[in-house]
Amino acid sequence: MPVVEGASVTLANIVFPEQANHEGCLFGGEALALMDKAAFVAASRYSRRRVVTARSDGCDFRAPVRVGHLVEATAEVIATGRTSVSVDVQLIAENLLSGERWLATRGRFVLVALDEAGKPTPLLPRGIKAEDGASGAERGDREPEVVCSAPHAAPGTRAQNRVRDDHE
Repeated sequence: MPVVEGASVTLANIVFPEQANHEGCLFGGEALALMDKAAFVAASRYSRRRVVTARSDGCDFRAPVRVGHLVEATAEVIATGRTSVSVDVQLIAENLLSGERWLATRGRFVLVALDEAGKPTPLLPRGIKAEDGASGAERGDREPEVVCSAPHAAPGTRAQNRVRDDHE
């Protein structure tokens, strides 16, 4: 898969007790939040636009991550549509005492670029193609439509965002 400059990022975190369940394992929601942040940074760097998460696909929880372990979320832009960026994210866990590393979770996130009015806006072409060599538009993929009902809401308010997906 091609790598585009500025289209990948790795974020790291230590798992603390407040991020874990009663078994001492990282909550799935905490893992997804870190993965979504990494996808956001990769998509933002790639597009140089405001982006929002429109969808997460196929998040597979493969192995537990315990309190005290390091987690690294590595995100890579793998495809683009007219207004969207698809990002694959892997969450790698590491036991800092032994050095053992393993794939804990992986998933794909789709983020949509927004203009100043909160409406989807086209990306600048940068030549990313899918594994089969075709762009999303060439494969006939549809992009999720993002409608922000309060695009200029003040930070910290409960502005309601709604996502419509033509795949449903």
